Amino acid sequence: MMKKENSNRTRIVGLRFTPEEYQKIERKWKASTCRKLSDYIRMHLFNKPITVKYRSESLDDFMAEVIKLKSELHSLGNNFNQSVKKLHTLRQIPEFKTWILNSQFERKMLLEKVEEIKIHFQKITEKWLL
Repeated sequence: MMKKENSNRTRIVGLRFTPEEYQKIERKWKASTCRKLSDYIRMHLFNKPITVKYRSESLDDFMAEVIKLKSELHSLGNNFNQSVKKLHTLRQIPEFKTWILNSQFERKMLLEKVEEIKIHFQKITEKWLL
């Protein structure tokens, strides 16, 4: 990307493109790391290097699976939490009280592991998408 300059750009150049020309420019701009179309065009006009993003189809497939797994882990954690909360309302029954006490530790460990997995997925996602 271009370095941010503190210059006042006072001149405007208006260009007209056919829809096909504009699509071609837009496609190349979106494949680059430039945030603004004007930055992309300015870099191209002044022969400055333009960094292009490369996408890996296998990585895209992997990311789709990771996102799906993350969602499923979140749902499992929520379901487990709801079950334990429901069982807490049944404290009058002695068998459930024993089960609740035993399951609290397991619940805590499950939720900690789900959070740990979420953090790892977030790190992997950030690493691969940047």
